[in-house]
Amino acid sequence: MKIGNIQFGDRPLFLAPMEDVTDIGFRQLCKRFGAAMVYTEFVSAEALVRSVKSTISKLTIDDAERPVGIQIYGRYVPQMVEAAQIVEEQAHPDVIDLNFGCPVKKVAGKGAGAGMLQNIPLLLDITREVVKAVKTPVTVKTRLGWNKEQLVITTLAEQLQDCGIQALTIHGRTRSQMYTGEADWTLIGEVKANPRIHIPIIGNGDITTPEQAKQAFERYGVDAVMIGRATFGRPWIFQEIRDYLEEGGRTKEEGIPHPLTNSEKLDILIEQLHINIERIHAIKGKDISENEYRGILHTRRHLAATPIFKGIPDFRQTRIAMLRANTLEELEGILSHCREKYFEEGGRTKEEGDLNLYTR
Repeated sequence: MKIGNIQFGDRPLFLAPMEDVTDIGFRQLCKRFGAAMVYTEFVSAEALVRSVKSTISKLTIDDAERPVGIQIYGRYVPQMVEAAQIVEEQAHPDVIDLNFGCPVKKVAGKGAGAGMLQNIPLLLDITREVVKAVKTPVTVKTRLGWNKEQLVITTLAEQLQDCGIQALTIHGRTRSQMYTGEADWTLIGEVKANPRIHIPIIGNGDITTPEQAKQAFERYGVDAVMIGRATFGRPWIFQEIRDYLEEGGRTKEEGIPHPLTNSEKLDILIEQLHINIERIHAIKGKDISENEYRGILHTRRHLAATPIFKGIPDFRQTRIAMLRANTLEELEGILSHCREKYFEEGGRTKEEGDLNLYTR
């Protein structure tokens, strides 16, 4: 698979852009574990044009995470063009991605993100003008349509290709579905099977296991798979899927190579915690205790979602304590207790034996 001059190889896995999730530290972890391309949190074109400091900070990328995409959203042609030019000049990303898929009310309700699916002519104007304004490859991420009565993606894909985009990511839901129900990959497959489509098609939605990723490639023919919420507390999911695909789809009983133990996964989450604290401290300055707390807050969703504690009996109170911790010392103490009490070498619990060694 190829976008512009970037070669990704066979069946690449991408990290989806997610607000308050895909910061630079998390992107670097996902890259380490096999993400072929990572994306920043999505960036408001309006805020970029107004030089809002917190938005400008999202443009910080590191060469170690390349190839990296920066995703922008907005609803006005001039703003989106100027924002794309700012991104290109200041950050030099490998890809500029246009967000026509975010379903949240504060974005879509104002006509941006997935709201663009109600104004296809404007969506196409924005795409066309951004492509003309920058040299960086431009890609698009969108949904099947606004609702089930307006499933426009098969036609829209051709129109976007005609605008000059170099890849299209399709999330298998409508805007009205938000994140509920199951992603429908059949229309993604139809787009990919269209003989008039020659740009890469990237599938997104409900990929949580190696088996699902394999099915996405084999049944629907997509060129790449993008993974979003399943990465929460699990940046190693890319390694799990890569190992599974490269070993021909073997099950864990048949011997997937080098599975991480739960203790090793806990080390990764602790590393992520430290990265977040250090990153926030570098931005905010000298108040170490406040920056510790902000770093902990930023890591909580990953600790809450991680599958490594799944299946442990009577874990509720420990989980509550973990999510209420206010200092690094307190939280590390709780995680150390979890390691000692539940995890032995090989990722086993003292109470139950093998606990999700190859967690899905």
